[in-house]
Amino acid sequence: MYISVNGELVLKEEARISPFDHGYLYGLGLFETMRTYNQHPFLFDDHIERLMDGLHVVGIDMDRSREELLRDIQTLLRANQYEDAYIRLNVSAGVEDVGLQAGLYSQPTTIIFLKPLLSSHVFPEKDAFFLKIKRNTPESPTRLKSHHFLNNVLAKREIGDNPNAEGIFLNRDGNLAEGIVSNLFWIKDRMVYTPALETGILNGITRQFVLALLKRQDIQIKEGFYDVEHLLHADEVFMTNSVQEIVPFRTVEKKHFPGNNGEITKILMKDYATFRDQLWSIRELGVRG
Repeated sequence: MYISVNGELVLKEEARISPFDHGYLYGLGLFETMRTYNQHPFLFDDHIERLMDGLHVVGIDMDRSREELLRDIQTLLRANQYEDAYIRLNVSAGVEDVGLQAGLYSQPTTIIFLKPLLSSHVFPEKDAFFLKIKRNTPESPTRLKSHHFLNNVLAKREIGDNPNAEGIFLNRDGNLAEGIVSNLFWIKDRMVYTPALETGILNGITRQFVLALLKRQDIQIKEGFYDVEHLLHADEVFMTNSVQEIVPFRTVEKKHFPGNNGEITKILMKDYATFRDQLWSIRELGVRG
């Protein structure tokens, strides 16, 4: 399998980075995960906009343009003969001497990985569990999709390797936050609830897309601070992320929910597929809604 390192195709077995890369030494870097459909990375511009904003916050001067990154992905798809794939785009700070620095990093390391996915692949319903480990406080004013992923790794170890299970973080104030690799939504009396960004969660790209879909349907949304009991009394619960899209929960702590049969969940999953296949962006959903 080929990967892309700073725009160059490299066999994965031959890929190398310097031990002096500050992404390795200090976890200083950001990443985005996307999914392609018919070789097009869905919501690509939304992901790249978030990436660029985050790189500005951490002081990494990105040296590859949006067009170059898109070309890198398309080249990788062809080289690996993938029709549809999971994409992980990593940008680390690059090589510097040991020690923290306050200035800009001007030569980052950009690596793109792919994993094949079936175009028709649909992820099954999941079982959710409240995590004992708390969601850590974001290091910056808003949570970045950072290489510093220890909180998520420890949470994954807590629930184990079951692919059909997801852990739900609470923040240190006991408020519902997000999943290990997902954002969280639930429905009560046709009102959709989701934790506010101020709880310390990532503003997921798919989260934003789903919020835009809800507004198109004139379904009411409340973003706020909620405890465990609020979710457990819901009518439907689901998670979102860029690769798995919208995945309903069939249980939360062994309490049963309708999963794929939830009324609002079914509407959203149908809408998501429609606008995904038409390659709409979050901005287009808002403007053309």
